[in-house]
Amino acid sequence: MRWSGSSALVGALLCSACGPGGGEAGAAKQGAALASGGGAGKAAPLGPPLGPPPAGPTPRVGMVYIPPGALVVGTPRDKRPRRPDRELPGEQLMLEGFYVDQLAYPNEEGAIPVTNVTRDEAALLCRERAKRLCTELEWERACKGPDNRSFEYGETYREGTCETGRPAQLRPGGYLVGCQSDFGVRDMHGGPFEWTQSSFGRGLSAGEATLRGGNGKEGEVIGRCANAEPMDPGTKSGTIGFRCCEGAINEVQVELRIQTPPGLVPRVSFEEGVEKALLAAMPPEGQKSLEQAGPIRRERVWLWRPVANEELHLVAWCGRGRPAPHGPRCGLLVARIAPGEIKALAWVASGQWVANIHKPGPFNAFWLVGGDTRGSFKRLVSYRYGEVEVGELSRGNPSSTRIKKK
Repeated sequence: MRWSGSSALVGALLCSACGPGGGEAGAAKQGAALASGGGAGKAAPLGPPLGPPPAGPTPRVGMVYIPPGALVVGTPRDKRPRRPDRELPGEQLMLEGFYVDQLAYPNEEGAIPVTNVTRDEAALLCRERAKRLCTELEWERACKGPDNRSFEYGETYREGTCETGRPAQLRPGGYLVGCQSDFGVRDMHGGPFEWTQSSFGRGLSAGEATLRGGNGKEGEVIGRCANAEPMDPGTKSGTIGFRCCEGAINEVQVELRIQTPPGLVPRVSFEEGVEKALLAAMPPEGQKSLEQAGPIRRERVWLWRPVANEELHLVAWCGRGRPAPHGPRCGLLVARIAPGEIKALAWVASGQWVANIHKPGPFNAFWLVGGDTRGSFKRLVSYRYGEVEVGELSRGNPSSTRIKKK
């Protein structure tokens, strides 16, 4: 079963009140039963005794039971960092209960995690213990906890809690006491990546499997519960291990469609209302600078897709009409247009020149070219996990510096 939306979930939630006694009919029956106790002063007849509560899940040695509940899959659109080409936009899904090992295999306190196994070899080691590999969404649920947090320990990134932000390390299981989710699952980040049984269903067709957890230089990105990495399932690496799960498999899988491939193309214009909203979204310092040089006018527009499923708008504005030393003054607005909202991500002054764009490398970055009385200058504008960063002003030929892919 593949899942890429929430309509099925809504139906499931609505139907939870539609069983015996649920819904309007059930409420009517319940009201009738309450009213049938007779006149005033008469108590309603008592039913049979309730009896003991239902038995809870059977404990498993070294395992944590994850109860049925809602998982907010991926990262909501308004949260950062976010990888729109790899993560669903925070849609809710119900998962059934399952068990997961408290630690990475061999799931022993103080033991070094087993690595250098393929995914099939990892699955076999789990089966030898009457278990199985976890699915990637089971892994994400175990990490996010009952409150669906971004990191296993909370909403705010803390490098030291799981010692993230560095290459994956092999350390004794349970060494970092605070590195655990609210369910009690431990060491999900900071150590090796972990195989899951899920395919990497994100627009790729090369048969990659999904890794979860792990560590790396981009600690705030990799250390999130929603982060996923593709890997050939036949790979053996000292930085890839696994943990096991038990119970009925939650069959649902991530299927993220690539709706907008990366690119950078000119755009002719916007609708009048959108253009006015973009101007209003310009940071106050940009508006003030341009207005000092005269009325503000749109000069050029580009559509920038730095990664798949991310679409940003680049608008070159200039204020013109007043004599020197005020004008002209120009700049580039980088904005994201979403339903009901236009958000400015960056404002880059381009001096007295209309902003131009030079893109010698990957689509995740470009050079803004501007100029002043001293001549031309350039500034690197780059995209990182939902945010836009602007480099320092430098002078010279933009093509003399290569853009590195991130």
